Order: sequence, then C-alpha cells, then structure tokens
Amino acid sequence: MTDEFQKLFAQMMASGQEMARAFNPALETFKGFDVEKLFPTMSKDMLEMWFGKTFNKEGLDARTRLLVTVAALTVLGAQGEPQMRLTIRHALEAGATKREIAEVIWQMSMFGGVPAMTRALEIAQKVFDETESET
Repeated sequence: MTDEFQKLFAQMMASGQEMARAFNPALETFKGFDVEKLFPTMSKDMLEMWFGKTFNKEGLDARTRLLVTVAALTVLGAQGEPQMRLTIRHALEAGATKREIAEVIWQMSMFGGVPAMTRALEIAQKVFDETESET
C-alpha cells in the first residue's frame, strides 16, 4: 500500500467513525479496523464504500440515513428482523421520532405490501416498548 493510499484510507476510516458516532453516540469508541475482526470476509472496498466515500458530511444526516434503512428493511419483510430492530434503535438515538419511523414503515406498504408493513410495525412497537422500559 502506498503512503498516499494509506492516508486516504485513514481519512475514510475516520469519516466512518464520525458517522458511526452520529448513528449512535454509544459508538464513541468505534474503531474502524476492528470491523475486520468482526467481519473478516468483508472486503476493504466495501468498508471504503459504506464508511468512506458514501457517507460524507455534505450528504444525508444520520437520522435520514437510518430512516431510509428502515424503509429498505421494511420492504425486505420479516427476513431482516434483527437488522430492523437495531436500525430502529439507532434511528431513535439519532433523533427520529416514533411517529416518523411508523410513517416511513407505512409508506413502504405500497412497495413491500401490507404484510411486510404490518410485520415491520410489530417489530417497531416492540422496540418502542423496550426503549420506554429502559428509561
């Protein structure tokens, strides 16, 4: 790896750390290179795309990105429940309201169907209940 590439990659990873903290302040100690330990098969190209080039300060804020992710996971249906639960928690942490999350899910009914929407709303309600009981 050239020095120039190493500097560029370090900048991309630093950008990813900033975005991770914006998604969830609890990720303050997020270390980009530790991701490789968790996901050894994930290529550096994917990390670069997700956390380096795609997520930028001039782009969407964390709240909006997470609401878009909730929309995509809603359309996927029940197969993404763990990801949906985590994304809803992160969206709440990033400032999304319960109503906004529910509206995003409802909007996706025309793309993913009513069963997918209903399942996503059930998951969201469970997360809302859990977060209320934690406070």
